[in-house]
Amino acid sequence: MQRTGTLTSVSFGTKLRGIMVLFKLRLASLVVFSAVLGYLFATPDGAWTWGALVGLSVAGTLLTGASNAFNQVLEVREDGLMKRTADRPLVRGVLSTTEAVVAAFVAAGIATLMLWLQFGPLTSILGFISLFMYVALYTPMKKFSSWAVFIGAFPGAFPPMLGYVAATGRFDLGAGLLFAMQFIWQFPHFWAIAWVLDEDYARAGFRLLPGGRTPDRAAAATTLLYSLFVIPVGMLPWVFGFVGPIAMAVSVIGGLIMVVPAVRLFLSEDKKDARRLMFASFIYLPLVQIAYVLDTL
Repeated sequence: MQRTGTLTSVSFGTKLRGIMVLFKLRLASLVVFSAVLGYLFATPDGAWTWGALVGLSVAGTLLTGASNAFNQVLEVREDGLMKRTADRPLVRGVLSTTEAVVAAFVAAGIATLMLWLQFGPLTSILGFISLFMYVALYTPMKKFSSWAVFIGAFPGAFPPMLGYVAATGRFDLGAGLLFAMQFIWQFPHFWAIAWVLDEDYARAGFRLLPGGRTPDRAAAATTLLYSLFVIPVGMLPWVFGFVGPIAMAVSVIGGLIMVVPAVRLFLSEDKKDARRLMFASFIYLPLVQIAYVLDTL
């Protein structure tokens, strides 16, 4: 049942917990982890500092949290229609829209300022672009077109690139390769999620599988194709000499971990196999990015 728009009298502590839920801190930690690995990948000589890692982590958490908060402000009606989001703080009335917007703006402002002061204007600008694309382009497009997945893949691929730029102060081939790897990974990753949650997404009017389709053989075929693309794109840092054969081998193995359930999904069109692909994609990203970092030491 949709419960949006009903504000309740709640304590400060409850509102604070609501902001933490609004910011989706668990998801933010995964994003920050990817950014930190991008930073470490760019500093193989051990030139990194704990101050830089802490600053990047705090700013990344605030920036990601602000993106999530703005997303929930714009989608509060849709969140009230879906089972998995029906308990979010804006839907339940734990937070008002004004409180959520203020919290998001404060977090975004602090994050961009921190990135500017500690890592320079380029890192800060990239962080702002990521926020803008996620909130102003991806979020509203979800209501109209499955092309939102393509748009969302851009800000979704920024974290390792942003970490790399924070370490080097420049955008170069290394930053582009980290971006490309995470960019292509997002398609099978998100489509697996969209397959598992298709019924819930449909309640809110979202059709995010390839071509806006319902789960079928064509959607599974596209998902499999992009799962296959993950392997050669993951090998590119080795092709261009940024990592050695061990990291390359890990990237291939990680890609196969995704391809196997993608093949099974194509053959079965079963939600269980989509869930297996979803979990495989969660394994792939940290596995390969950690291998990249360790192979540069």
